[in-house]
Amino acid sequence: MHIPDGYLSPQTDAVLGIASAITAAVAASKTASTVRAKYIPMLSVGAAFSFTIMMFNVPIPDGTTAHAVGGSLLAVILGPWAAMISVSIALIIQALFFGDGGILALGANIFNMGVALPFVSYGIYQLIAGKSDILSKRRMIGAGIAGYIGINMAALCAGIEFGLQPMLFHAANGTPLYSPYGLGVAIPAMAFAHITIAGPVEGVVTGLVIAYLQRSNPVLLQMRADSEKSASPIQYGRYIAGLIVIALLTPLGLLASGTAWGEWGGEDLQAKLGFVPTGLKKLGDFWNHILFKDYGIAGFDQSFWQQALGYIISAFFALLVIGIIGFAIQRFTRKSEGHT
Repeated sequence: MHIPDGYLSPQTDAVLGIASAITAAVAASKTASTVRAKYIPMLSVGAAFSFTIMMFNVPIPDGTTAHAVGGSLLAVILGPWAAMISVSIALIIQALFFGDGGILALGANIFNMGVALPFVSYGIYQLIAGKSDILSKRRMIGAGIAGYIGINMAALCAGIEFGLQPMLFHAANGTPLYSPYGLGVAIPAMAFAHITIAGPVEGVVTGLVIAYLQRSNPVLLQMRADSEKSASPIQYGRYIAGLIVIALLTPLGLLASGTAWGEWGGEDLQAKLGFVPTGLKKLGDFWNHILFKDYGIAGFDQSFWQQALGYIISAFFALLVIGIIGFAIQRFTRKSEGHT
């Protein structure tokens, strides 16, 4: 679901970039006014969880792959505004350092996975869970359903964005300039992958984690990052340990071969279609300062074990960067609190 550069027109990138930037500004304002400095690490944990969970590719019957996002779980625990910030941090790091999603298309990817997904998920969760007890099964079931619907909404947004390109942006002879797939192809393709595989994965992960937290740490489920009631201390050690375990397991994502639908490079499109859209060819390599392309290490071969090591190094690098960002935000927040 990470749209690469060149698949969307600059106009589309600009519109979605502005929409995402405005939403991010509102999210920052809403969370900054209520989130205490001691809860900033939870946003970092959320970003790290989203980043690592997206490294676990799952196979789709059509030969492509897909992945969960984790935004639904973060929306249930932190609220949609804070979830938007956490997922956006993960997406920015993926695009900048790993080439997973485009820089020009970053606004679109944030809109799909950082705005549509958590807000839809949160709305569905609230609709089902209502005011039920924090330990109620309704909350676990609601979280699972919310995860399923939320990621499918994100996929629908991506499908529409892909599909509108050949309708709106094409050469005089009708050849697409950017995404070559119309609505009749893009929406069903995205829907198939997420209705059948990625949606159930997102839903199951969300529901199971909520069920686990209900048994082990229900206090966390009462901590909304945008709620004034967030006053209970949180023990972060177990969550950091969990992230380390997840990072070590990320090579499991290599077991799913194939590329996610709509993330093919120019050579792949040439082989599939016999041509590469002009705009895609021009913008596809817009960002060429990638440190760990496709979560690999320069000089490593394509053997499973070297790829696996590259995945693990990439995951821990991302955790480090997210930790530094979280620490910086926490320091800034504490200084702000000290002056109020």
